[in-house]
Amino acid sequence: MAGSLLHSFATSFSSCSSSSSSRLLLSHSPPSLFLTSFRRSAAVAAPGVRFSRVLSSSSSSSSSSRSPLCYRRGQRRLMAHSIARATLGLTQPNAVDVPKIAFAAKEINAVEWKGDLLAVGVTEKDMAKDESSKFGNSLLKKLDSQLGGLLSEASSEEDFTGKAGQSMVLRLPGLSSKRIGLIGLGQSSSTTFAFRGFGEAFAAAAKSTQANSAAVTLATTDSISNDSKLSTASAIASGTVLGLYEDTRYKSEGKKPVLKSVDFIGLGSGAEIEKKLKYAEDVSTAVIFGKELVNSPANVLTPAVLAEEASKIASTYSDVFTATILDAKKCEELKMGSYLGVAAASANPPHFIHLCYKPSSGPVKTKLALVGKGLTFDSGGYNIKTGAGCSIELMKFDMGGSAAVLGAAKAIGQVKPPGVEVHFIVAACENMISGTGMRPGDVVTASNGKTIEVNNTDAEGRLTLADALVYACNQGVEKIIDLATLTGACVVALGPSIAEASGEKLWRMPLEESYWDNMKSGVADMVNTGGRQGGAITAALFLKQFVDEKVQWMHIDMAGPVWNDKKRAATGFGIGTLVEWVLLNSSS
Repeated sequence: MAGSLLHSFATSFSSCSSSSSSRLLLSHSPPSLFLTSFRRSAAVAAPGVRFSRVLSSSSSSSSSSRSPLCYRRGQRRLMAHSIARATLGLTQPNAVDVPKIAFAAKEINAVEWKGDLLAVGVTEKDMAKDESSKFGNSLLKKLDSQLGGLLSEASSEEDFTGKAGQSMVLRLPGLSSKRIGLIGLGQSSSTTFAFRGFGEAFAAAAKSTQANSAAVTLATTDSISNDSKLSTASAIASGTVLGLYEDTRYKSEGKKPVLKSVDFIGLGSGAEIEKKLKYAEDVSTAVIFGKELVNSPANVLTPAVLAEEASKIASTYSDVFTATILDAKKCEELKMGSYLGVAAASANPPHFIHLCYKPSSGPVKTKLALVGKGLTFDSGGYNIKTGAGCSIELMKFDMGGSAAVLGAAKAIGQVKPPGVEVHFIVAACENMISGTGMRPGDVVTASNGKTIEVNNTDAEGRLTLADALVYACNQGVEKIIDLATLTGACVVALGPSIAEASGEKLWRMPLEESYWDNMKSGVADMVNTGGRQGGAITAALFLKQFVDEKVQWMHIDMAGPVWNDKKRAATGFGIGTLVEWVLLNSSS
């Protein structure tokens, strides 16, 4: 990730130009140093990882709920990969099961529901009381009456007003449920983001009370349309699954959540909402998978292991997926000099990942590509990350784009949308420092023949994406989205929460063509970074040079929202957006 001062989100869904010419990498000159180094390092490549490998073996889809990097066979725990040497530090992740919750939609009286925890989502308006301190909201009035006025009394004593983030859980006699919880939704509750937050708060309440069975309802549902009820239930279910899960794979001890069932009351019933809840569970499982990839330390999640995780997706959903893994030699044959230049310094060889989803039946009407940046660790190279705020210790998350792409692939394997072919592409490698590494001032040649003067080795992500985007265009796709923790410029511009749409916050940035003057080189077609001002925009303009002009393209800079500093963990950002985008382009 480029260490520039700014950190923005430069995105464009537009036609882009690039030269279709192709010529030999650094033609009329001796083989470049980085190609020589990969010939030398090929001998230590992980066994079992073959270039141009297409997987078609099948396995039980139940394995999709397992923790990545680790799975069970009998009583033994095995890594999901096979490598020639022991993992640095001898770290082996524990197997952690994704929460399995039985969701059900019911049309019953919430006051009569029986179970461990009844959670009610309330707005500030719902909590309004009359002159006698009684609730005006009909559901709260019924609950309070059943509890002998203790609910209104307790809410006043606890100063609970329904503000977003507030919650109150009580154990009071009078209800069929053991406990009742009120969870604040704020002034209004109309967004997917708000309801997902409600689900996470509900999950926290369920964990703290050790609830085995629970129900959720909203104090006010009369004004919500049927379509909105479906999306509301889906968002709450997603928040619940994500809120219950804790990544304890690298801890010596971990607690398992006990919540087994959740009933949705007052949001509809029948096949339509059950399907929506199943979808929410599938996507949430994929988000957890993506989180685990980003959370995994770089000594465990190497490029080879990331390729193995991708191969497992194809193996699990072999009815719709194939996998192709290209090694350094094959990438050299494809003239991916930009990508190989970044990978040259690392003892862990690069692995170029290509998953292809095709529906098992029916015609394909649209071809899409999702391209994710896959730097499993970024030291910055010779422009090493130093000083306060450089976050070098967090540079395991520089593969957040690839986690979003592979997480989306996992979800698509479960949802199986018709009429759309999707290519999931990751140029996985590390950006390290060694005598074989790329230096500031070097010129590398991308697979579309364009030359790049490397004026900053810490602007490496765009160099890997350059060849990945060319490769994606060569698959005959009509639309491409790429995701990358690309620039420090994006975080300063938009903060840690925003990238650009879909229950996930996104913001469109301009693609100002005049800024391209900052990217001109005296010795090559372009430089790889144009300075601090407008850094996210110039990064996007750089990527545009490697997208065919006939292909629609969007770039998402997710350097801010990939990581939650408060929780010190990955967010799974981008996966839900990508899945929704694929579905919008499908025949479903």
